Amino acid sequence: MARVHHDVLSVEWIKLELIRTAYATRGGLFAAMDPRAVVVWYIVLAIVPWFTHNITVLAGLFAIGVVSIFLARVGPLILGLFVLGMGMEVVYMSIAAWLFGGNIDTVIALAALNLKLGVVALASMAAFVSLDPEKLSDALLAFRAPQMLAFGVSYGYRMLPILIEEFSTVFEGYRLRTAPPAKKGLLGWRVGVQWAQLAVLSFYPIFLNTAKSVRTTVEALETRGFTHGAANANGRRIRMAKLHIRPLDVIVLVVTLFAIAVAFAAGAAWPVYR
Repeated sequence: MARVHHDVLSVEWIKLELIRTAYATRGGLFAAMDPRAVVVWYIVLAIVPWFTHNITVLAGLFAIGVVSIFLARVGPLILGLFVLGMGMEVVYMSIAAWLFGGNIDTVIALAALNLKLGVVALASMAAFVSLDPEKLSDALLAFRAPQMLAFGVSYGYRMLPILIEEFSTVFEGYRLRTAPPAKKGLLGWRVGVQWAQLAVLSFYPIFLNTAKSVRTTVEALETRGFTHGAANANGRRIRMAKLHIRPLDVIVLVVTLFAIAVAFAAGAAWPVYR
């Protein structure tokens, strides 16, 4: 019988998850939408929470965000980091409120802040996991963003998996050439310190390799007339020709606005204020 190997929390799995996230390969509802509609949807959901302190409204907006990340098929790595970060934030703020003599009003205020940050984080995951570099660049160009900004965002997206791959290679090289500590210490703290030092050392060759890669990319782009094409209105018009607002985009925006209105109505009926 063949052995089943579950490659969980390994370096390769993390790299694959980052590539899937950067290039929006999971599909989902928002990946099928026009990138301009996705950006508008994100801006609405990221701004609305800051106009209220009503816990009921914020809880409704948080629920919208939770539904959105499932519709967007957010990967387990990003979702796990979000849950871990929110959990640590709640614990940290709860301890701070207890140490400084906070009361129920303090707890409610901290809950409101955490819900606001949670809504923004959920909207960010749902939107940007669904946009590959090309779609995000086209959306920025559609909103009249500078060409260099759109290219920089797209290039940064594409470089992320490459940087992770190079960092993993350099780190493993340092680790294999370095003798482990003679004694691991309590809970292996000496090993952790050594790995932290190796991680810092790994950044230096990464910076050098990145500088070389950027220079090569710039030279290749210039030989293909990138600067002239960026300033040419025809180039922008050609890229925008493939963008079309479809019924799905309108439906998602309308349903989202309706859900936000329902959240505010629930907040007016059963208010829980800070």
